[in-house]
Amino acid sequence: MTSASIARVLIDSPLPQLDHPFDFRIPPELADVALPGVRVVVPWRSLKNGAAGYIVEVTSAAEFTGKLSDLGEVVSPARVLTPEVWALARRAADRAAGSANGILRLAVPGRQVRVERAWIAEHEEQGADVAPPAPQVSAVPITGYPDALAEALAAHERIALDALPGVLPGPQEAPVGRWAITLAEAALDRYAAGESAILVVPDYRDLDQLLLALEERVPIVDILRMDAKQPNPDRYRAFLAALEPRPRIIIGNRSAVYAPAHNLGLIALWNDGDPLHAEPLAPYVHARDAALIRQEQSGAALVFAAHSRSVETQRLVEMGFIRPLDPQPRQRPKIIVTEQQDQGEGPAAAARIPSAAWKAIADSVREGPVLVQVSRPGYAPMLSCKRCGDAARCTACHGPLGIPSRGATPACALCGHLAAGWVCATCEGTEFRLVTRGTGRTAEELGRAFPATTVIVADGEKTVLTVPDRPALIVATRGAEPIAHGGYRAVLLLDGDRMLAAESLTIASDCLRWWSHAAALAAPGAQVLLVGVGGELARAFATWNQAEFASAELNDRRALRFPPAVRLATITGQTDAIGEVLTSLEGLPAGDILGPVPVILEETGRPTGESRAVVRFDYAAGARVAKELRAAVIEYATKRRAPRAGARPGRAAPTLKVRFDDPEIRL
Repeated sequence: MTSASIARVLIDSPLPQLDHPFDFRIPPELADVALPGVRVVVPWRSLKNGAAGYIVEVTSAAEFTGKLSDLGEVVSPARVLTPEVWALARRAADRAAGSANGILRLAVPGRQVRVERAWIAEHEEQGADVAPPAPQVSAVPITGYPDALAEALAAHERIALDALPGVLPGPQEAPVGRWAITLAEAALDRYAAGESAILVVPDYRDLDQLLLALEERVPIVDILRMDAKQPNPDRYRAFLAALEPRPRIIIGNRSAVYAPAHNLGLIALWNDGDPLHAEPLAPYVHARDAALIRQEQSGAALVFAAHSRSVETQRLVEMGFIRPLDPQPRQRPKIIVTEQQDQGEGPAAAARIPSAAWKAIADSVREGPVLVQVSRPGYAPMLSCKRCGDAARCTACHGPLGIPSRGATPACALCGHLAAGWVCATCEGTEFRLVTRGTGRTAEELGRAFPATTVIVADGEKTVLTVPDRPALIVATRGAEPIAHGGYRAVLLLDGDRMLAAESLTIASDCLRWWSHAAALAAPGAQVLLVGVGGELARAFATWNQAEFASAELNDRRALRFPPAVRLATITGQTDAIGEVLTSLEGLPAGDILGPVPVILEETGRPTGESRAVVRFDYAAGARVAKELRAAVIEYATKRRAPRAGARPGRAAPTLKVRFDDPEIRL
């Protein structure tokens, strides 16, 4: 073989046994275009048209000792998989005992032929020798923070940043959260130095805020948006632009952390505790973990910014791995905790609002918008039997019954089955009682109490991004709160006790994050009233000291060996297969292997036929555990298994599923 005549190709396949590069000979006619990062098609015995993949390396030495097949076709000369992204995908997948292909599907968008051809033609016309233009902007001070923040960014340090609360006017007087201004100024600091920045946020609302904060500071051509709501051509066009050798500011949701970037100088995650940063597809790598790996590989600065610091970030701070930075001077909203729900009489009682909070709302709504946060969307999300009080369940799937809108027939929240003629299975009662009030019922009650005031509902079904600076009551679910021009004149947080009643390991931290986000939307000096919650959680919120609560929460989890004090891996599959896997994990303490136990479908209470085991382990053992579990998944996938008794013909063979750091695990 001549020099550099072997292409190492990663096949685009979900099969775990194919998750490694394969060697192919590069024929002379493809020598000029078979370069690392290009899409290719290679001959594959089981596929008539060959298998798609990426060249990840071109070398002169083959690892395979037999006769090599020739590379089939180079699909495009565009080198869409950069060495940095390939190394990140491989490392992140290995850490999660998964396939690199699962990450590359997020990192490299699907090919759009017309967009790609236009991009290639434009670059051929410009010529390869044309130097990219230098940024025509200057760095600005990062408002509200000491000079140490800009110095830390220039030194490419890791920072945990407490965000400033409040709302400021943006372009054309559109309201912008102060956190977005901070991230935009941090990105501008690196952009002016000739470095790229990647800003990762949970959802499209946050993306819109970042765009408003950036568009007057950075040339629009150098702001690249990558998110799931974009049309495929627009997303691919932005991806190709990120491959160009010039500094860019890339903004997007969790998959943007894998975006290619020239001379990367900053990775920033907003609100890393938000569950939208958790990837729901295998290998389930959280955006925070991907950012940590990429920062280590690239040497860029790393910023975790939030109003309420996550327990995971707090652990890194206490280890000394991340440096905390606070605003100077420190600012906090005016928060009042109303633990006892003294609701008085009349409209206040009907709307379940304490009398003190009722007075504050009545006074504030005369001046401008007031935010009322509730726990659930809909009219009455949960019903019970009026006679015995048992939860009302669907007769078809046993799911919870609710009323989606006023006057509607109660229906199942899971299958949509109408509960006409419903009879309680416990006492044979036929009448319902409202257990919870959603946005619809709350808006109805407030509308009766304030008949001359506009009431606006904002939830998952009714999207409202901004509200004007005039009297109105805005009833919103957590995370769906619109931004008010000038900030809200008051913020009322209802259903705190009901939110805390959810069965989740992270519910206390989640509630603190939801409330902090809503409180940050208040105008300077406006009252923020928390109803029905007391104790350490309420004190941390009232004093705006979320880091102290995160530290206490972390100490509790260390004592119980719960994440993030330790790592977890869940193994789901047939009981005998799980048993074989657990025997390979010798050396772990006996108390750190939990199960296997049958998997019960929560909605119906019936077993699924599979079992699940949970393995707890220290971070130092992560590489070994991941390697053992990955080997078990590959062995199980390649093992020939006799069909189970009673299995239908053509039914998919049982699989072994491994997930690391599952945020929804219940111990």
